[in-house]
Amino acid sequence: MQERFMLARTVVITGASSGLGRGVALALAAEGCNLVLAARRARLLEQLAEECGNAIAVSCDVGDPNAVEKLAAAAIAKFNRIDVWINNAGVAALGPFERIPLEDHLRVMQTNLGGAIAGSHAAISHFRKAGGGTLINIAAMLGRTPAPYYASYCATKYGIVGLCDALRQELVAQDATGIHVCAVLPMAADTPLYDHAANYTGHTLQPFPITDADEVVAAIVGLVNEPQDELSIGMSATAAGIAERLAQTLTHGMTGAMTQLAQMETAPEAPEQAGNLHRPIAIGTGVHGSILERMDVERNQRSR
Repeated sequence: MQERFMLARTVVITGASSGLGRGVALALAAEGCNLVLAARRARLLEQLAEECGNAIAVSCDVGDPNAVEKLAAAAIAKFNRIDVWINNAGVAALGPFERIPLEDHLRVMQTNLGGAIAGSHAAISHFRKAGGGTLINIAAMLGRTPAPYYASYCATKYGIVGLCDALRQELVAQDATGIHVCAVLPMAADTPLYDHAANYTGHTLQPFPITDADEVVAAIVGLVNEPQDELSIGMSATAAGIAERLAQTLTHGMTGAMTQLAQMETAPEAPEQAGNLHRPIAIGTGVHGSILERMDVERNQRSR
């Protein structure tokens, strides 16, 4: 195993065109990793691959299992190996459950959970042949502590946490000690997710609390170097996890009431829009999104 890692590690990153995926790609490029960058926005991927150096761009909709298999094949064809696979791609449809079109809910499931399952299948299959590797699935604290108006998104994140737990049980039972499965549970992060999300709330999106994207990126890079089973990121995430374990009913009630007030009663009105669910959109190309700046503007306007 030690000889395997004397060579530059090859890391597959889905959802790499912006947000956490882009941040992790840039950080790992600085560490000298070989990168296989996947997302739907081919032009942005190609630019990122050039910026990173020893990287390839693979246009891929992770909701299509055949596309994920081709992604794995492209990684092997270029670098002969996959050492780390990061399932980061994700979308969201937010609003009252019945107001969101069913096809949008299903698209969230297809991308977030279906993509994680397809990527995990490709990664674990390769790791078994290679004798080891690290799978990192980006879940969320909403996979442990739910919130109203995030129903299908929460369902996918709960599913990812359960997927990781079950895979670890299998690997332990089979004594596959060289394969690591990591689940990452951040709170809402200031990435372009909220610029891209389908919004059926009738209001501007008001996630809380918000974690700095750079903190989440650093945590994911840390797992590449030192895997651990599950990682909650930030004090607010740790507090939410403790509250969920100690006082679930109270925690759910408070979260529901606070979200109702912030999202549906005091947030400025906004038109409904389908975001990037069914096709990529041009906005939101950086690691950070516009969420913090926009919410600051709204707070200042309300205080006048």
